[in-house]
Amino acid sequence: MAKLAFVLPLLLVLSLVCLSSSSDSDPQRELEECRRECQQRPQGQQHHCQEECERRYREQRRGRGERDPIEKQSGKGQDNPERESEQEGETEQERKNPYHFRDERYRERIRTEHGYVKVLDKFTEQSDLLRGIENYRVSLLEADPHAFVMPVHFDAEGILYVNRGRGTITLLQQENKKTYNLEQGDIIRVPAGTTFYLTNRDNNQKLQIVELLQAVSTPGRYEAFYGPSGKNPESFFRTFSDSIVKAAFNSQGDTLRRLFEKQTKGAIFKAREEQIREISRHASSRGSGTPFKGESSGPVNLLRHGPAYSNQYGKLYEVDENDYPHLRELDISVGFANITSGAMTAPYYNSKATKVAVVTEGNGYFEMVCPHLASGGRRQKGQGTEERYQKIRGNLSPGHVVVVPAGHPTVIVASRGRNLEVACFNINARNNERYHLAGKNNIYKNLEEQELELSFNAPSKEVKKVLNAQDDQVFTRGPEGGEEGGRGSE
Repeated sequence: MAKLAFVLPLLLVLSLVCLSSSSDSDPQRELEECRRECQQRPQGQQHHCQEECERRYREQRRGRGERDPIEKQSGKGQDNPERESEQEGETEQERKNPYHFRDERYRERIRTEHGYVKVLDKFTEQSDLLRGIENYRVSLLEADPHAFVMPVHFDAEGILYVNRGRGTITLLQQENKKTYNLEQGDIIRVPAGTTFYLTNRDNNQKLQIVELLQAVSTPGRYEAFYGPSGKNPESFFRTFSDSIVKAAFNSQGDTLRRLFEKQTKGAIFKAREEQIREISRHASSRGSGTPFKGESSGPVNLLRHGPAYSNQYGKLYEVDENDYPHLRELDISVGFANITSGAMTAPYYNSKATKVAVVTEGNGYFEMVCPHLASGGRRQKGQGTEERYQKIRGNLSPGHVVVVPAGHPTVIVASRGRNLEVACFNINARNNERYHLAGKNNIYKNLEEQELELSFNAPSKEVKKVLNAQDDQVFTRGPEGGEEGGRGSE
């Protein structure tokens, strides 16, 4: 009888486990249950709880060979025939491209009627090939005219690039407060732990900022901490015990409760024009880009810096640690390419830097050579050698992100009818060299005659004729009709 009393509860437990496993087999049901559980958690934990739910859901869908429908659930991409047509035109391999991140890979952290902040998924959630940049995240901010973005600090280093508009940023450190006016093309570093806030000082244009964040605590994950706030966004002071907050501020509980409950407008809201004007009035001179704790720490303007290269097919702007010392510690350089309609970048690769390219305007496509995804067992037609490389290709639209690892030859092509604009963050930029593989500055033009003949197994005269045929460099005319042949991923 005693044995039976023990066995019955055990059988009950086993049956519950079986039932649980059965429900786990339905990713959609598990996602909904997970989201409901997240709503029961404290407000400060709900965001990352929801992220974890969606991450597990996507992994389950991928394991079943299914596409991720979260985009449709969140309303992204709906009523957008152009976007749907673009997706229909892509091959399955293009959709699984580990180096290309589309709209659905963003998660909204903030959304109010006056602006939003959305953050790209961790790079390693798409592919382990991107482990080298696991600690970096891409974020996009947009704020309406005269909008105020609440004071916040991150446990992450931040490099901000102003893509559109005119704003004002204030940086707070223990013994420092600096306010700077920002304009299109400005780059500014926000050191980890620095409380900062933004305003859009323009009367008509939205403020758009692209940010690269480097986590300093948990790899690939960063947190936002709101202090001067209330219920929405929630102030972290509300998490402390009442007695602690009373002692810290030497104030009565009723006074503190009123103070930390009044803010309910959200993290981005409209301010009065005179308030915005007063904040920007205190802005310092642009500064020289000297260390933050020095006399000046102003932004540097990428576009005013002048193009590193320019021709009729495009312009390339670059800023590195020599131009902006704030980048030295982070080992990052920042660039901006404006590719003329129908033109392209000449094939090139970086020796050390991994490029994170964010499309800010226009449309086009990119191609990249990758050895990691080549089907090594497949034979080329008429040859006995294994296929060593795979062509990676993807269509580009505003907000899309492309990662180009060091050593990988790549090309970006602008669609006809509109220029393609791309903001670029180069990670591991120190001592990086860009090697151009075609054009007037083609590195292979440095080979001697005997070396050319040995390498190409052709007379050097024929090889030189090909290498010298292209008079342009960096940017060239794009392919006729927007496509060309070659072994591809289709």
